[in-house]
Amino acid sequence: MQPRGLLLLLALLLLAATAQAGKAKKDKAKKDGSECQDWRWGPCVPNSKDCGLGYREGTCGDESKRLKCKIPCNWKKKFGADCKYKFESWGGCSTQTGVKTRSGILKKALYNAQCEEIVYVSKPCTSKMKSKSKGES
Repeated sequence: MQPRGLLLLLALLLLAATAQAGKAKKDKAKKDGSECQDWRWGPCVPNSKDCGLGYREGTCGDESKRLKCKIPCNWKKKFGADCKYKFESWGGCSTQTGVKTRSGILKKALYNAQCEEIVYVSKPCTSKMKSKSKGES
């Protein structure tokens, strides 16, 4: 057999094997999948404490599922881990209250979460003045 014909045969065998593997993967997804389209998901519940790995339960008619999820440990508890916001820059420091504030507009609500459209956060002003270079005296 010529090298060109051998190469062509090898390419066809590889293509057939790839197509068969893709078909098996689709069949598996259909078995695990559900016909239901209107899933209602609950909040992510951490396994321990108030952040880290956990699970989220969902229901659709008589069916129920449990998905793994993760709550970052630096999440804003006030908003919930399923509400994603785009925040502005921090405002100036208020001399009366000693705090600075900023607002955030809802960017995405995951798993049908009930989220506020606009949220406001505040934090204490820093009292330290940061120096720009360490080498100067």
